[in-house]
Amino acid sequence: MASADLELQGAIVARLKADAPLTALLQGRVYDQPPTPATYPYFTIGEAQFLRDDATCVSGGQVYLTMHAWSQQVGFPEVKRVADAVVESLHLANMSLPTNRLISIMHRQTRVFRDADGLTSHAVIEFVANTEKP
Repeated sequence: MASADLELQGAIVARLKADAPLTALLQGRVYDQPPTPATYPYFTIGEAQFLRDDATCVSGGQVYLTMHAWSQQVGFPEVKRVADAVVESLHLANMSLPTNRLISIMHRQTRVFRDADGLTSHAVIEFVANTEKP
């Protein structure tokens, strides 16, 4: 049985690659590790943290997910559109996992800022997912 965060990553990548509004923005550029050089805009899966929260009869926990959107278009509009499309696709989404059960996934926050290079706009998109093992 795979970890909930690994299964969730696979489900998220599949969902985002199949999402029509996001595909229009990214042309399929959804990565775990972006190629070098990368074509902008693009989206990357970031960090994940699993916090176990077992109850008497249920084994599971929360997966905290950090994802990133990147753009080099002037200003923040493009990266904000990508971040908004990710949130629309994933917030409260119903996704099946191979061996674990996704109870819920909720958007927590999005931060948008300019990277240190002065050219790249960056959105950090955070979610929390509640999962349980069967």
